[in-house]
Amino acid sequence: MKATQQARGTRHVGHGVLAVMVAVMLAACGGSPVRESFYTLSSAEAPATAVRSASPAIFVGPVTVPEAVDRNQMVLRTGANQVEISEEHRWAEPLKAAIPRVIGETLSRELGTSRVLTSRSGAALPVDYRVAIEIQRFDSSLDEGATVDALWTITTVQGGARRSGRTHVTEPAAARDPAALAAAHSRALERVAREIAAALRAG
Repeated sequence: MKATQQARGTRHVGHGVLAVMVAVMLAACGGSPVRESFYTLSSAEAPATAVRSASPAIFVGPVTVPEAVDRNQMVLRTGANQVEISEEHRWAEPLKAAIPRVIGETLSRELGTSRVLTSRSGAALPVDYRVAIEIQRFDSSLDEGATVDALWTITTVQGGARRSGRTHVTEPAAARDPAALAAAHSRALERVAREIAAALRAG
């Protein structure tokens, strides 16, 4: 009789330990989810430039970006040959859409034209110039800031003349955080756009 009671007690203890272990495992699996933060690229706010009567129509695209950064997650460079893909810090829109938008807004302001198109639907519309951009580097470093290396080609639709250039920019971040990096990338892209605008003005 005593042996039977001891066996039952042992089973109860075993079941209790197992229940505690299962509860701990469930708690670990059901921990608080990672809170995601989203960032955008933006052009600087500036007084609107008067639109000229003979302002050019420009299409910005296609724009390509390196496969390594062509994702929603921010890719943070941590070394010469190492990056960290952040699940917590993400872009609010694809870089292939955000980059032409920022460059297009800057071109519009620099050249005094409201006829700057960046969406795919604008690719088939008649324009005076087409600007293709290949982003070769789009590096984000909490220590060094934002680095953008862009090859760009301006094609004059009438006549097909082409001009090409390259803009390499490193912009320090105001703080060591992803929001400051997004702002640094925005400033870097504006510098790319200003060089493109200068080439367009030069004819």
